[in-house]
Order: sequence, then C-alpha cells, then structure tokens
Amino acid sequence: MPGEKKPSRVFGPVPSRRLGLSLGVDLVPYKTCSYDCVYCQIGRTTDRRAERCDFGGVDEAVAEAAAKISAGPRPDYVTLSGSGEPTLNSRLGDAVRDLKALGVPVAVLTNGSLLWRDDVARDLEAADLVCPSLDAATPEVWRKVNRPAEGLDFARMVEGLVDFRARFSGQVWLEILLVAGVNDSEEEVEALAAAAARARPDRVQLNTAVRPPADAGIRPVSPEEMERFTEFFTPRAEVVASFSGRSVPGGPHTGAAGDRTADVLEMLARRPCTLEDVCAGLAMNPAEASKLLGVLLETGRAATAETDGRTYYEVTGR
Repeated sequence: MPGEKKPSRVFGPVPSRRLGLSLGVDLVPYKTCSYDCVYCQIGRTTDRRAERCDFGGVDEAVAEAAAKISAGPRPDYVTLSGSGEPTLNSRLGDAVRDLKALGVPVAVLTNGSLLWRDDVARDLEAADLVCPSLDAATPEVWRKVNRPAEGLDFARMVEGLVDFRARFSGQVWLEILLVAGVNDSEEEVEALAAAAARARPDRVQLNTAVRPPADAGIRPVSPEEMERFTEFFTPRAEVVASFSGRSVPGGPHTGAAGDRTADVLEMLARRPCTLEDVCAGLAMNPAEASKLLGVLLETGRAATAETDGRTYYEVTGR
C-alpha cells in the first residue's frame, strides 16, 4: 500500500549471552533459508533455497544501523542474523564491509551450508566473527535435523567449513544444537566432536531446543547431558542454552516457551508496546517476537491499537 512503512531490517541493541550487546541486521525476508531445521524457534521455512540473490534493502539497513549506533547505546557487535540465512543475500560482502566501517565489530550467524562457495567465503572475509552451525556428523542425521534445500551436499558442506576456517583470519565460534532422540546419541556427538576438531574453531558452543520449535514433539537435551557432552570437544565446549524456568524437563513445549509468553504478557500488562519495544525489552529476535505476538492475537489474549502510525500491542484481559 502507498505510504505503508516497511518493516525494520535492524533490531536492538539487545543483550546476547554469546555476543554481549548486539545490534541485529536482517538481510533476508522471513523465512528464507537453505535449511528447514526441526528445532527452529522462528518456525518452518517458507522459502527453502540454496541459490543466492539480491533481496534489496542492504543500503537502507546499513543506514538504519548507523543511526542506531549514533543514537546509542553502542553495541559490542553488529550481528547479521534474523529471519533466515544471511549468506543467501548476494550483497552480503557489501553489508559486512559497510557495517564494519561504522566502527563496531561485525558478527555473522550462519548455518554454514554455503561456506563451500568461494563467493560466500570471500564475502565473509571482512567479518570479525563468524558463527556457523554444525548439527550432524552423518548425511542421514543432517537430513533429519536440518532438512536441507535441494542441491546441497553433506560432505561438501563439512569440507566447506574446514576450508573456510583455513582461509578466514577472524574468530570462528561453532554452534552445535542437540535435539533429544535425534542427534544426541553418544556416537553422533563423538562424530560431531571429530568433525569440529577438523574445523579448528576458536570456540565450540552447545545449544538445545529450549524455545518453541518448528516441529511439535521436539525435546531439549537435559542440562546434565549437555554438560557431559562438553568434554567430548577440543577445545572443551561451552553450554549456551538457557535452561532457566524449564518446569518439566523434557516435556513438550515447556520451559522457555511458556516463560517467554508470560514475560510478553507481563510487559504488555504494564503498558502497550510495539514489536520493537518487545524485542528490545526482552532480548528477542523480531521474527520470534512477531510469531509469539501473532499467537497472542489469535487466542484473544492481546489486541492491537494504532497510534501515530505505529502498531501497539496490549493485553485484552480475556
């Protein structure tokens, strides 16, 4: 519609357990990704692809990030992440270089599926930190947990991660997300540790499905098992999953999901908030917050109101 405000490509700065104060920049439309991971907190992939293209909006995102940095507070990182896989944007290199020119370190969160491509590796050269994922050590488990786009190959993906580490001079923090009953067998984790050792990351970070997953029935790995698995890795892995408030260990959709809903409702009960308010106040990704707010609207627990051209969410009391 004419005059309709485009959704922001920049969110935060928000506190991040991994990256300190992070200013997020989203380079792809929701939800464009080369994977359709069973555990994804943003939901099912609606545009699964392995081809790169220019989605537009890079220059506008850089300008918006510059304004945010100027207004303060100054973030520890500008982080390319958000609604999908950032390496699918063919202007990733421009974004990294232009954002780094703002004087803040640049981090890129990627599923690692395209690191084998020379153009992707070249686009990432100017980044300070790259955080790729590796959730499987065998093709069968890879297809089960990550559900890759057509045209992607498991062996090429792993070799791409190894080769990228050899050519990249910045920091590499490898994230491994474990799902109970899917990729958490001792044999699979040992194989993951061997693959991680080949990639020589500066850090290995273990995560699990503690937030609402894309697929029903997905279970987190217990804190005790996660801690035990840290010893399988060199360097020893660190657990980055937040288990706080998980009331029924291993139960479906428990813990973080319920806690985040309660947090949002509590915030809206105090005052009406925009999507940006919720993201900043609760350190949530905008796609995740939008998904949760949508559920609250559908179930009648929240309503929207327009004020000065902005959409506010408020509790309904029902």
